[in-house]
Amino acid sequence: MTGTYDDIINLPHHVSTTRPHMAAIDRAAQFSPFAALTGYDSAVKETARLTDERIELSEDMKDALRGKLQIIVNRIKEHPEIEITYFQPDAKKKGGAYITAIGTAKKIDEYERVIVMTDGKAIPIDEIIGIDGQVFETMCDG
Repeated sequence: MTGTYDDIINLPHHVSTTRPHMAAIDRAAQFSPFAALTGYDSAVKETARLTDERIELSEDMKDALRGKLQIIVNRIKEHPEIEITYFQPDAKKKGGAYITAIGTAKKIDEYERVIVMTDGKAIPIDEIIGIDGQVFETMCDG
């Protein structure tokens, strides 16, 4: 039985005299997947990422927050530990996320309109939707 490749089937493997031998890892790289649309996958993930919409506070809620901020101002030397929930706008798309920070208030900068915490975090007053803490409970009891 004679086949089409019988004349070359038993020849030794060719080794080039002019080109260096390619490592197996480099040879495998030739056949790796190719992303023709660079960045497309991350763009799809960014579009799918969910953001929250900013909540508009009523005047009563704004008044309550102003009252709590005043209590913090009056008792700032006591370094009250507070829990602040605020809106952080998203840098890439409409909306953002609500974040709750727990820490000790260091000062309230009314010019910059931020609450500065002892860890250095500056929370924008205009983005706050809620403030809680033991400092407010003691004021209500007394």
